[in-house]
Amino acid sequence: MSNKAVIHTHQAPAAIGTYSQAIKVNSTTYLSGQIPLDPETMTLVDGDFAAQAHQVFKNLRAVCEAANGSLADIVKLNIYLTDLANFPIVNEVMAEYFVQPYPARAAIGINQLPKDSLIEADGVMVV
Repeated sequence: MSNKAVIHTHQAPAAIGTYSQAIKVNSTTYLSGQIPLDPETMTLVDGDFAAQAHQVFKNLRAVCEAANGSLADIVKLNIYLTDLANFPIVNEVMAEYFVQPYPARAAIGINQLPKDSLIEADGVMVV
């Protein structure tokens, strides 16, 4: 039987639905999707796409840290974009948060995200 633990931190936005910020099972943590919400105000951050991308990675980092890990421990990252033209900006912003070896990654173009954000990301972390 696995050891399942709920991960929660006030340093990332509270769950806005029927989900946890992350679930840790043994050494693997499954990170729920993060949109660019300011954890204090629970509103989208001001600014352009890059500002939203930065907030998404800050939120993911906070959840990773709450699970005793870091962004460097993410092995699989999924990024959802409402406009794939923003993909080069994702790469630029990611370079500020991740170092090699980079996680495996998918970038998926979708029609709409919660609260009309432009980006969401989720992932799997192994510590």
